[in-house]
Amino acid sequence: AGLAADGTALELGIGTGRIGLPLAATGVPVQGIDASEAMVERLREKDGGADIPVTIGDFTEFELDTEFSLIFVIFNTIFALLTQDDQVACFQCVADHLAEDGVFVIEAFVPDQTRFVRGNNIDLGTVDEDEVRIDVTSHDPVAQVATTQHIHFTDDGVEMYPVQLRYAWPSELDLMARLAGFTLRDRWGGWDRQPFTAASTNHVSVYELA
Repeated sequence: AGLAADGTALELGIGTGRIGLPLAATGVPVQGIDASEAMVERLREKDGGADIPVTIGDFTEFELDTEFSLIFVIFNTIFALLTQDDQVACFQCVADHLAEDGVFVIEAFVPDQTRFVRGNNIDLGTVDEDEVRIDVTSHDPVAQVATTQHIHFTDDGVEMYPVQLRYAWPSELDLMARLAGFTLRDRWGGWDRQPFTAASTNHVSVYELA
């Protein structure tokens, strides 16, 4: 809310409004973009959800009439763009819609290739009497793509939830930003604005137009 100042905010991947709705409740005008109509339907069911303008589409290429003081993409959603070209295009599209004194905020994890053994990883989540949850991931280090299945076992059967992402290191994001005319203003290790260090597993990066 502080970064939005007195302007309008745009969330890329607004989804069900987990962040957009409480931000709007602070008095910041919020708009959103999302590729999933089902997610936006969930947003519309919540208090205030019908008041947020949402564009259904791809945030590598969008055209809106508003100039935004804050554009943000959080919870690793930038990595849902599965090629470097698409991620670069996102930065450029953001630059085209940002006010001169506006900022672009990204929250993402810091890649950790030590998680993978021979290109794979299995994480055990929940183990209870009536359910088991595991994550199985295949890693392509050349394309920087991780393909995961969240697998849920219960007495009723097996459910699988696929996730694919193309990760990028903070330094790579900085270069994408520079190509679009941005410079890095701040980088924190989390939302409490703690210092970003070699031990940080996540980052919140704030870019401004150079």
